Amino acid sequence: MMSVRIAALALIAVASTIPNVAVAQSPAPVLTVYAAGSTTGVLGAMLRRFEAETGQHVDLQTGPAGLMREKIEAGERADLFVSANMTHPQRLHAQGKASAAAVFARNRLCVYALPAVGMTSANVLDRLLDPKVRIGTSTPKADPGGDYAQELFDKADSVRPGATAVLRAKAQAVVGGTVTPAPSKATSQGEAMLERGTDVSIGYCSSRKTTPDPSVDKAELPPELAIKADYGMVVVTTSHDPLREAAAGKLALYLLSPESQTLLAAYGFGAR
Repeated sequence: MMSVRIAALALIAVASTIPNVAVAQSPAPVLTVYAAGSTTGVLGAMLRRFEAETGQHVDLQTGPAGLMREKIEAGERADLFVSANMTHPQRLHAQGKASAAAVFARNRLCVYALPAVGMTSANVLDRLLDPKVRIGTSTPKADPGGDYAQELFDKADSVRPGATAVLRAKAQAVVGGTVTPAPSKATSQGEAMLERGTDVSIGYCSSRKTTPDPSVDKAELPPELAIKADYGMVVVTTSHDPLREAAAGKLALYLLSPESQTLLAAYGFGAR
């Protein structure tokens, strides 16, 4: 809790580095936000509200958080970075490329299955270990979702000895990698899974939409297998432009405000 408060204070410091008169006399820059793909829906909603209230334009670009971090490290311009873990934002801060990281939202891992699999929270491990069930995950290292799936596989050994090796051997990284997939014609998660040749998908409990997808069954993980995910946010400081950094800091504080945080639940996230 203390580290979260310190990070929030750091964002306040960034936001206040430029006097208000300087901001008022200069045209507001268009801010660029790099964010984890899983935040597309909720961040889009927050940013639309922010733009309507402030007139500040924001360009939201989403993708696998590990790859987005690499783009920032390579010199691509971003003003704010929201990751599906704390590791990537903290790394940018350690490199002197960003402010201290604050927790933006909380998430957890869920398992989605085609109805024919018959998956529930009670039998999730049995179904995952079924030789006939094909498992799809995101790509480890490139996307935190893939890393969390590997954590789940590691935990499985404590429930069922030998499960980790079986699950790691079965799982296929089907999204979140460096290779751009062919355009998908899928209109639902179930169709996308069939297109990728998987029966089960391990991902976040959150959604990009506020309505459930009836094409798949969603199973919460039991306590002994539960995986939590804290989403980190930093102001990127590589522009060396105090005006941009101040504007990005104010946007960050807006996203952490109670007004914005109330939008998280509709998309399946938990507030920080």
